[in-house]
Amino acid sequence: MSTTTITNAAVEALPNTSSLSFHPKSPQTQPSASAVGLNGMLENIEMKDRTVTTKTAAPSTSSVSNTNAHRVRANIQFISLCYSLFLAGWNDGTTGPLLPRIQEVYHVGFAIVSLIFVFACVGSISGAFLNFPITDRLGFGKVMVLGSLFQIVAFCLEASALPFPGFVFGYAVNGVGSALQDAQANGFVASLKDNASAKMGMLHAAYGAGALASPLVATQFAQIDRWSFHYLVSLGIAVTNTIALLAIFGLKSQDECLAQIGQAPQEQVTSQHSKFRQIFSLKAVHFLAFFILVYVGIQVTIGGWIVTYIIDVRGGGPSSGYISAGFFGGLTMGRVGLLWVNQKVGERRVLYIYTALAIGLELIIWFVPSLIGDAVAVSLVGILLGPIYPIVMNESSKVLPHWLLTQSIGWIAAFGQAGSAVLPFITGALASKVGIKSLQPLLVSMMSLMIALWWLVPSSPRRVD
Repeated sequence: MSTTTITNAAVEALPNTSSLSFHPKSPQTQPSASAVGLNGMLENIEMKDRTVTTKTAAPSTSSVSNTNAHRVRANIQFISLCYSLFLAGWNDGTTGPLLPRIQEVYHVGFAIVSLIFVFACVGSISGAFLNFPITDRLGFGKVMVLGSLFQIVAFCLEASALPFPGFVFGYAVNGVGSALQDAQANGFVASLKDNASAKMGMLHAAYGAGALASPLVATQFAQIDRWSFHYLVSLGIAVTNTIALLAIFGLKSQDECLAQIGQAPQEQVTSQHSKFRQIFSLKAVHFLAFFILVYVGIQVTIGGWIVTYIIDVRGGGPSSGYISAGFFGGLTMGRVGLLWVNQKVGERRVLYIYTALAIGLELIIWFVPSLIGDAVAVSLVGILLGPIYPIVMNESSKVLPHWLLTQSIGWIAAFGQAGSAVLPFITGALASKVGIKSLQPLLVSMMSLMIALWWLVPSSPRRVD
């Protein structure tokens, strides 16, 4: 039997299918059609994989450019908001060093001069309620500019050294403007997706920086005849603040401003109830608002009355105004320098530690009659109280619904500004009866109340009814 015959017999033994071809005289076996198809599919998959890998590894130049532009724009916006908070701190830090001079010029006692804080309280509460309707109607950018215009008017009234009723009315106007800007700035930063916690700390460090710088200037003006000209310096800062807000935010809404930095619009949830009713149905909002009211009250009371306390109780001289600067300097340092402690211990837990230590230092100021020791302790109290405000704002973003976050934080911040008037006024009323030595017992009791209020704040989100 020949070789050709054997080969043909073998072929006949194979299944007869049209998909296979066999050439007995060919020196190499050709691949089948199915094998060719499989190889082709694998080659296509490999080419697609290489294509996808190439696109991922080399993003387009325009994409990188847009990301850089968004980052630069976001930084500019944030710096502008910090400048607004710097002005708020500057305003709050002004009162303490000027308070003895205001009493001297207008011939008023502790109770009457405390009307400054009452009018500021009325302005802050008015601004808190005004913030609700005008935020939806005007939008973020316009409300910020409106608040800055209120402050310009206020500083004009105060710089004129009008009769006492007109002078304290300027504090009411300033309270409205400060409350509006404080509410919008806190709500905006809390809504950021990129490192909001650290930025909240830096935002309020800017407030502390303003409150630190202001007493240094106000102490000098308090010793000259034209003491009210200090408010011309404040007016200059307010005018530049308005210009910056107009140039950077351009009267746009918050969503439009966030879109400029590449952040998507906030979550919106429709409800049959108004936002006002939804916000006020949340117990967390009320606990947080009262906590901030007490905290801000303690902060401004120390900054506003510690100079009088040091002069009257510890026998300090005219330069005692610098102790107020030391307090606000500590406030600024704490908000930046203790960020790592907040992250290490946990923001909710560390707040109890800061408050307890601050109470201990206040007891030292109360019972240890040392001018230098009290000055150092006041600065340390500032360091410990510094991180508390941004911690509360960060915790608010965790326990409040996202679609209500901006206006909820706006209400908490604006309502809290009323504390800058309520507690200083109570201090003045008590001082007129029993003397300024009542300052330390009041501060210790208010700090203890802070611990109780913080314990009542829920640690997890609650459903909106």
